[in-house]
Amino acid sequence: MIRSMTAFAGAERATRFGTLACELRAVNHRYLDLSVRLPDDLRALEPRLRERVAARVARGKLDLGFRFRAGSAAGADLRLDPAVLARLSQLASEVVAGFSGMRVEFTELLRFPGVLIENETDRDGLHAEAMAVLDEALDAFVATREREGAMLARGLRDRLDAVAAIAASIRTWLPDIRAGLRQRLATRLAEFSHSLDPGRLEQELVLWLQKIDVDEELDRLDAHIAEAQRVLALDEAVGRRMDFLLQEFNREANTLGSKSVDARTSRASVELKVLIEQIREQVQNVE
Repeated sequence: MIRSMTAFAGAERATRFGTLACELRAVNHRYLDLSVRLPDDLRALEPRLRERVAARVARGKLDLGFRFRAGSAAGADLRLDPAVLARLSQLASEVVAGFSGMRVEFTELLRFPGVLIENETDRDGLHAEAMAVLDEALDAFVATREREGAMLARGLRDRLDAVAAIAASIRTWLPDIRAGLRQRLATRLAEFSHSLDPGRLEQELVLWLQKIDVDEELDRLDAHIAEAQRVLALDEAVGRRMDFLLQEFNREANTLGSKSVDARTSRASVELKVLIEQIREQVQNVE
């Protein structure tokens, strides 16, 4: 089953720490290029997140983002440090003596380091919840890629069938093309006034027919089609393998065109190149 490289998915869950949301979006890329955006509470989790994504995604320029909104319970256990407040009060009294108009807002006091005491967050618990949210998002992300991949596969198989049909048509034309070449050559040679050695003529004709013979190219093209159909059925990332195969497809189509001595095979070569280019464009989106 092939997978598309373009996809978007997200997941969100309410936890005892607050609300965690994860988004994944990807576009085409030759390799896996993962960008990660995390809130401070999850910064230490980045290596594990990258490892988890890489285990399920092989190719694509992928953006992974997390959002974390702490719940109301997060501030329920806030406490003030009376010792720090007492010291600040003493300092304020000393300063006010020289600056009678000075005012200090309570919210400004709270920003002073050490005034607020927060209970230590359960980092391991929060990270476990984040990994669970990532797994949910990855499940949806991979499912989206597989659905789009199924549509891509249908288009690719249709075009491969069209390539096979053209190759089969060329095979049916070859006997007629060869017979016509013999007839045209015989007609041209009959125009010479002096006698020619029939054995020598036959030898030259055989050499010429060998130069324009395309049976080997058609055999290789059939083998490439069969291999491409096999690759499309694999349950793994196949984009790079298909890229390589299409180079071989192009090589055979170009050789068929260069050896063509008939309008039908020339047109067929052009049609093959068009189909191969269409397949190549689609493969660019295959993981």
